[in-house]
Amino acid sequence: MSAARSGVPAVPTLREVAALAGVSIKTVSRVVNGTGDVAASTASRVEEAIATLGYRPNPFARSLRTGRDDAIGLVVESIGDPFFAEMTEAVAAAASEAGLFLIHAGAGDSAEEELAVVRGLLHRSVRGLVLVPCLLPYGEAGLSVGIGGVPAVFVDRPAAGVRADTVLIDNVRGGYEATAHLLAQGHRRIAFIGTAPERFTLRERLVGYRRALEDAGVAFDPDLVVPHHRTNEARLLEAVLAGEDPATAMLAANAVASIAVVRALHRIGRSEIAFVSFDDFPTADALTPPVTVARQDPGLMGRSATELLLRRIAGEDFPPAEILLPVTLVPRGSGEIAPTRPAGLSACVATAPSSRRRRRGAPPSA
Repeated sequence: MSAARSGVPAVPTLREVAALAGVSIKTVSRVVNGTGDVAASTASRVEEAIATLGYRPNPFARSLRTGRDDAIGLVVESIGDPFFAEMTEAVAAAASEAGLFLIHAGAGDSAEEELAVVRGLLHRSVRGLVLVPCLLPYGEAGLSVGIGGVPAVFVDRPAAGVRADTVLIDNVRGGYEATAHLLAQGHRRIAFIGTAPERFTLRERLVGYRRALEDAGVAFDPDLVVPHHRTNEARLLEAVLAGEDPATAMLAANAVASIAVVRALHRIGRSEIAFVSFDDFPTADALTPPVTVARQDPGLMGRSATELLLRRIAGEDFPPAEILLPVTLVPRGSGEIAPTRPAGLSACVATAPSSRRRRRGAPPSA
């Protein structure tokens, strides 16, 4: 059955563009690929024919001719994570606008899997890479990526030992502002719930949390820092909500931990606990109360990274760039709950000194 009879529109070919423009197929190819000298008037006729027919180059066919894919690669931790899904959409859209397609994959929780995925993309001869480093020590892996190798931009986390462009979130300030927001509601016992303490993002957010406590004159209590993982989810909050001086508020360090906290609080019926999530997640604004979040913009991260990568692919030479994107605090209700304390518990709390020196580089205290 032909394409026309099946109801599927025919795909314009290079030959049809050449016929409409009155030039050779080779001339059309030169215009499409930006190679060779073509007179301005001739190039204009070809471009008009391309627009009229709606012709789009076939990147797969071109890769067979050139030995290099007209593609960029994207490696994230998990393609099912809503944060990385939004980032992937942004990278794909920016790549498409530049005439490239996207090959993306998840690296999971294994350095070996991450290495295999990156090597696989390099063997495909992609034009460049957007990488969210997970567990792979890139500086020791012997991969020719970054400055002097295949163009690469690292996103969300830097890659130690590799000279490359990076796009990061201001994790320290985000952790600081989320904690300061809870302190401003009167909380002094604030639990920090995180995953994978070896991860760069969690370490940075914990730094911001501790700085905010210090600036408010509240002593850091390591017993209020709770690692979340699948094996402890059923008893995740047990320790910090028990005892004579329990937590009255919580900051979850990412969306995965936040969802676990929401489930745990719902299961034990503790709606009086104030809660801020670092990162938004689906249905966060539909819960009761809606969840206050320190929101990142994964779409902006993806677009910013792709724009940097396209500059490298185009041959621009500049020192490794670092883009630091902000975190926006979005009050919705859960983070604005005032502390309540069990009967008989001392209401004395530490207060911030009226005059203190700001830590160098720390955000202003709330």
